[in-house]
Amino acid sequence: MRKARVERNTNETQIMVELNLDGTGVYDVETGVGFLDHMLEQLSRHSLMDLKVRAKGDLHIDFHHTTEDAGIAIGEAFAKALGDKKGINRYGSCLLPMDEALTRVALDISSRPYLIWNVDFNRDKIGDMDTELFREWFQGFAQAGGITLHVENLYGENNHHIVESAYKALARSLRVAIEIDPRKSDAIPSTKGTLGGSL
Repeated sequence: MRKARVERNTNETQIMVELNLDGTGVYDVETGVGFLDHMLEQLSRHSLMDLKVRAKGDLHIDFHHTTEDAGIAIGEAFAKALGDKKGINRYGSCLLPMDEALTRVALDISSRPYLIWNVDFNRDKIGDMDTELFREWFQGFAQAGGITLHVENLYGENNHHIVESAYKALARSLRVAIEIDPRKSDAIPSTKGTLGGSL
């Protein structure tokens, strides 16, 4: 089983993540930010990764540090659980509808982190959460996880639907990318023979 536990402690946040890539989508998430909890639950359920998160942050300031650092910590756990990436499909993509919204995610677990974020919102907040913080979570996750990640909302009106479709599309893409290819389960999916560093 590909599992990892990560603790990330700073003056701004204290975060613990437990992640099982080969789970069934069981989640136990408490960040203190209700909407972020909801999105991380979607990530777990639709990727089939088991995810436990405990986060305490400086929410009296705003939700920025907690959101960004949660993305980083989950990304670190993801990279740690993957190990040398032997046998994985590596690539994944998903075109995901949610009512009137349609979002496309494509990713490469390449160890070359990069985020393309083409998602616009027509409101500053969803509930108490600033919509600009979703990019920060995806950036932190992609950077720490070593993932080239493209996220594009093609259209949509409801901001809740737009961001939820992005998390679900990410989840479905990860589910494909981390699966072991039965035809090449003993090989690194690269002609370089490694997926690490700046290669």
